[in-house]
Amino acid sequence: MAATDDSSVKFRIRREIDGFPGMVARAWGRWWVKALAVLALLAAIGAAVFWFVFAAGLPSVDTLRTYEPPLPTNVRGIDGTPIHSYARERRVELSYDEYPPLLVRAFLAAEDKTFFEHHGVDYLGIANAAFTNLTTKRRAAGASTITQQVAKNLLIGNEVSYTRKVKEAILAYRIEDTLTKQQILELYLNQIALGRNAFGVAAASYAYFGKDLNQLDLAQMAYLAILPKGPSNYDPVRHTQRALDRRAYVLREMLKNGFITQPQHDAANAEPLGTVPRQTPKTETAGTGYFVEEVRRQLLDKFGEDQRAGPYSVYSGGLWVRTSLDSKIQDYAQAALREGLLRFDSGRGWSGPLGHADFDGLAWQSALLNTNIGLDYADWRAAIVIARDEGGANLGFADGSTGTLPRWGAQMPVRGVGGTAFAALKPGDVIAVAPEGGSFVLRSVPKISGAFVVEEPQTGRVLAMQGGFDFRIQAFNRATQALRQPGSTIKPIVYAAALEGGMTPASLIVDGPFCVFQGARLGQKCFRNFGNVGGSGSHTMRWGVEQSRNLMTVRAAATTGMPRVVSLMDRIGIGKYPPYLSFALGAGETTVSRMVNAYAILANQGRSHPSTLIDFVQDRHGKVVFPDNWRACDRCNAPDWNGKPMPRPVSGGKQIVDAMSAYQMVHIAEGVIQRGTATVLRDLDRPIFGKTGTNTGPTDVWFIGGTPQMIGGLYIGYDTPHSLGGYAQGGTIAAPIFKTFALKAYEGLDKIPFRAPAGIRMVRIDRITGKPVFGAWPSDDPKASVIWEAFKPESEPRRAVRRDMILPDPAAAAAAAAAKAKAAQEAQQQRETRRDSDFLQREGGIY
Repeated sequence: MAATDDSSVKFRIRREIDGFPGMVARAWGRWWVKALAVLALLAAIGAAVFWFVFAAGLPSVDTLRTYEPPLPTNVRGIDGTPIHSYARERRVELSYDEYPPLLVRAFLAAEDKTFFEHHGVDYLGIANAAFTNLTTKRRAAGASTITQQVAKNLLIGNEVSYTRKVKEAILAYRIEDTLTKQQILELYLNQIALGRNAFGVAAASYAYFGKDLNQLDLAQMAYLAILPKGPSNYDPVRHTQRALDRRAYVLREMLKNGFITQPQHDAANAEPLGTVPRQTPKTETAGTGYFVEEVRRQLLDKFGEDQRAGPYSVYSGGLWVRTSLDSKIQDYAQAALREGLLRFDSGRGWSGPLGHADFDGLAWQSALLNTNIGLDYADWRAAIVIARDEGGANLGFADGSTGTLPRWGAQMPVRGVGGTAFAALKPGDVIAVAPEGGSFVLRSVPKISGAFVVEEPQTGRVLAMQGGFDFRIQAFNRATQALRQPGSTIKPIVYAAALEGGMTPASLIVDGPFCVFQGARLGQKCFRNFGNVGGSGSHTMRWGVEQSRNLMTVRAAATTGMPRVVSLMDRIGIGKYPPYLSFALGAGETTVSRMVNAYAILANQGRSHPSTLIDFVQDRHGKVVFPDNWRACDRCNAPDWNGKPMPRPVSGGKQIVDAMSAYQMVHIAEGVIQRGTATVLRDLDRPIFGKTGTNTGPTDVWFIGGTPQMIGGLYIGYDTPHSLGGYAQGGTIAAPIFKTFALKAYEGLDKIPFRAPAGIRMVRIDRITGKPVFGAWPSDDPKASVIWEAFKPESEPRRAVRRDMILPDPAAAAAAAAAKAKAAQEAQQQRETRRDSDFLQREGGIY
């Protein structure tokens, strides 16, 4: 019985084992099983091929969580006012909540009505587009959802192919799984290209309507919503009707989807497009071109141009730049320089066209725009000559408007050629005109040019920079790029070196013939005063500076030693020059910016702060990324005093010039204003120092100077140096320009005297002889014979006196001698005691 049971169990097990393979074998014998297996294999192969062709290598959608679109660099002035932006893509990044709901609905109606219903791909839309493409000969219709457009624009590019469409769909699914609908719309509305160099809806709102988003009406929102299909297709000027038809479609879709009411639809549909002409971005302030261009150069050197250079690039990093530009000071400097240039240039005839642009037919507007020539002076405008006949010329302007220049409005002679300006005009000439009556008259942009820089001496911050008449027509920045000979404005630096070398303001220097032998090849060089004025004997250093005597300057430089002089010029930032005496008279080339900074160092008691235009730079998240060692000033922005000491930023800076020598030089240069070559500034009635300059030719005239609050400097001259005329001098041309600036810039400022450093001794001296004066006091009269002069300790002049005036009593003399002997004995004992003490201290104790 047991054997029977055992065999039955083994049989059952064997049957079960043998039965599974047999069952498989029997199933495989059926044709439909083989067909299913082949289909499964083909499906697996197809899935693998699909993966490798479409899905493999697709970018991760996780990058969209931290996606940062290219943003412009925004530049602000000293008070935080926006003044400019650097961008290749104009974009303003907003959060989803900042977009008006009606605007969002307009874009949904135009681009993706079922956006909140699908999961990235609209299959019904794809089917409709496919049917339309097969049954019509029109341009192929697309069916991309907003999510697919985000994938295309931000992840895979704009290649036209079915492969790209499939990749779009895959990424759209992934994006919908990663981001919310609101986050997707935010990305879309911030990055979509809408024409006129506007990327994102906020930038397009200003580009097309000159308004912020919250100021748009329904019709304007609907117009912006048609632009993603192709901004150039719906240009408001060239394709007005096409734009109106497409806008009407968007409004109908909004009505059909319940986004707006019928009255809203009808009112919006009846409106004209209402767009504005192309315009300068609102953050670009007129008159700041030279300053912001110099800022751009410095930012490019520091951070690079685009995203390849790093996260802080100028054109895509979204930097926030706080500069030192004071808009009011900039306006005053610009106006003063322009008025001076026009005043000098007046009466010399028409300087010629600003440029020339050939055009065909009616294409004059685009030809004018392509020249990028503009004017922001007074009511002047840049115009292109469209045609000319005997009675006048037809003009065209950048905004598309036209005007007339009558013959009588262009009768000034052509400079250096003769004949009238009207006869010289040709179609295509770009000229400067100003309105007069119902027409326009010709204006002449001066050929003479120059530069003006204003700096804060305590910090080195540049408050204003004007590098020419107008940046749009003269982009070359003469403030930082034009190397010119500074003439006599170099003399305070020469005399500062002499003061450091031991001279005093009362040192007598001979104003007489001075010649040096320069070697066998160059022979003997004899110097002379300006205007060939002869020598006048010995005078004080002060008189030599005030009267700008060349012979005294080279003699002081020779006495001090030219190596010492050019060393100071190098340290103070003017330039590196060989030790030749001609450089003491301004033969070396430098820039206005360097000279202003050098004078600022003198005004700051010899302490140097390099000229800076940028206070600090923040990234798009607010982190300060420049300068590297930037530190915030704690409590500097406190609303009120908290009873504690006032917070003060660390001054820093490097001592370049001895503080007392620097003050002595400033004090001497105040005399240039009171009775020297810049007396035109005396009636400003405030402490001010400075120096005029006129170089050989003269080809340039200069003035550098200012107050403890602001130092300014300018030169004017032709870009290709040639004579300004024998009458031209710094005191008659440059100093009056500075005065025009100073009358407005210093208005309301406290009259602060230049502060003397510790150790300076103010001594009454005779202004002519330099000898000390007793019994008389200085007065307010600039020509007074007695003045206060600044001396270093133990360097002031002494008055000689008779012995009996000092010790009239012999008994007193004997007592004084005894007291002196006793004092000497006590001093000797103290020295001996000190020596013993020092010895014991060195040896470590008492022996």
